[in-house]
Amino acid sequence: MTPVYKKAHNKRLSIVFCCELYRLSLSRLVIPAVLIVCVLSPTFPSSLMAASSEVPDDIMRSILLNTIKDAESFEDRFDAEVWLLDMSTRMSRYIKDPNQRMEILRIAHKEARRMNLRPELVLSVMHVESLFDQYAVSSAGAQGLMQVMPFWKKEIGTTEDNLTDIATNIRYGCTILKAYLKRERGNERKALARYNGSTGKNWYPERVFNAWKKYWFVQR
Repeated sequence: MTPVYKKAHNKRLSIVFCCELYRLSLSRLVIPAVLIVCVLSPTFPSSLMAASSEVPDDIMRSILLNTIKDAESFEDRFDAEVWLLDMSTRMSRYIKDPNQRMEILRIAHKEARRMNLRPELVLSVMHVESLFDQYAVSSAGAQGLMQVMPFWKKEIGTTEDNLTDIATNIRYGCTILKAYLKRERGNERKALARYNGSTGKNWYPERVFNAWKKYWFVQR
């Protein structure tokens, strides 16, 4: 053990130590035993727990690295690694294909950042609206991951746009949600009610916030 690691005696240095080991583990086939100890420690950041519970295999590692190369909305590579792997692990119960999970996550993060939305809120809307079914269609005709109504194509796109396309649907959904947030002066609860078409009611925002807290919350 190097002198630097010997000095890791307080909580802050311990967390830095764990994060550095986590960064190295993404480029290797196994996670060092000391990392497992760090993950189980109460001082380890809770937002990394889900990501660390499943060791990436060769296929997942390749998908993750390729996704990071195309991810332009993160502060740096390490942020992308942590968030994408964490969210992909959480989403795996709904989408088995890791390529599809990574595509959704990369685009959701990009479009959320473009509209100054929290990515986890966008994921929570998808969770409630479609349970991440790309081809979901409601009885009212809303389509895709974020359940966008076709009339929006005339407002913010073109009539040729395919609302079951992942990138198109998420771009529309984030744009619409941001417009409602502006209309409601930043009030997320009121904006979400408008998004669902239940203005003045609270049941839909509660569903989204509950999904956020239960499945997609990340401690900053």
